[in-house]
Amino acid sequence: MGTQAGGDIPVLVYVDHAQGAARPVSWELLGKARQWNDGRAGPVMALIVGHQTGGLASEAIAYGADRVLLVDDPAFGQFRAGAFAAALRTAIEASHPRLILVPATSGAREPAALAACALGIGLAPECQDLALDDDGNLLADRPIFGGNVITTVVFRSTPQMVTVRPRSLPLPAPDASRSGEIVPVIVELGELEAREEVLALETPETGELNVDTASIIVAGGRGVKGPDGFTPLRELAGVLGGAVGASRAVVDAGWIPYANQIGQTGKTVRPDLYIACGISGAIQHLAGMTNARVVVAINKDRDAPIFNVATYGIVGDLFDIVPALTQVLRARLAR
Repeated sequence: MGTQAGGDIPVLVYVDHAQGAARPVSWELLGKARQWNDGRAGPVMALIVGHQTGGLASEAIAYGADRVLLVDDPAFGQFRAGAFAAALRTAIEASHPRLILVPATSGAREPAALAACALGIGLAPECQDLALDDDGNLLADRPIFGGNVITTVVFRSTPQMVTVRPRSLPLPAPDASRSGEIVPVIVELGELEAREEVLALETPETGELNVDTASIIVAGGRGVKGPDGFTPLRELAGVLGGAVGASRAVVDAGWIPYANQIGQTGKTVRPDLYIACGISGAIQHLAGMTNARVVVAINKDRDAPIFNVATYGIVGDLFDIVPALTQVLRARLAR
């Protein structure tokens, strides 16, 4: 994929954020929009909804926005799906974008779906690659049928909206020299949206790094043989300062939580180092990790498909190799 269209392509990117920091996927989407619009009139627009988030507006411009639509109001100080959907709906009606790019994150999925329903906009969710055809229409790759098939979604009308998984696209470098316009947006909340209330927020504490943002991931598949088989993987990840990932098969078996799953029906990752232990390399898993910079595969089966995408391959028993790696790296890294 990668065909670009001629002519202007007004794009609106929803910037998801938490605790004053943008989700990196927001900048990934701005980078893609900027790529499409370089040399064209555009514009590339970013929507930021919250309270006292003006600093993010400057970041959005540095990452590629020509215009930032800023909803800054105490009513949006805490995430509420209905209220944030109303803000997205207002921004769409005011800016008339051709394309709407939204992160597939917990703070953006619901507003996107609610706004799309209210405005009658076609929405392709959980996409993992984007391109344009010659007419400037979105071509959106997404998994279907439980992740067993990748389909390319096309749209018959505009605007066209997608949600995109984190780390599906490259993260661009910010350009502090860029200039752009910040436009305040006023959102009128309906009675139902104004009455929505969040009673509490709870974040599960696992004590492990999140695979979404980890630069090093040690992942396990059926070859770990059971829940206890992740113990040496966790030790290696701890020495490397990395996260523990998993294939769908072991998540379905209940050996490790879904939050660790990587693949078409899990998370898409883009680490510097991915160590696949006992993972055969089914296409569904490969779709979530082939963007890793370096892939090390450890498997007893020398014909396992994972070796076809590996930078380095080790044929052998992970229960011998992983502890040996851990011992050597612990001594070398003094951890």
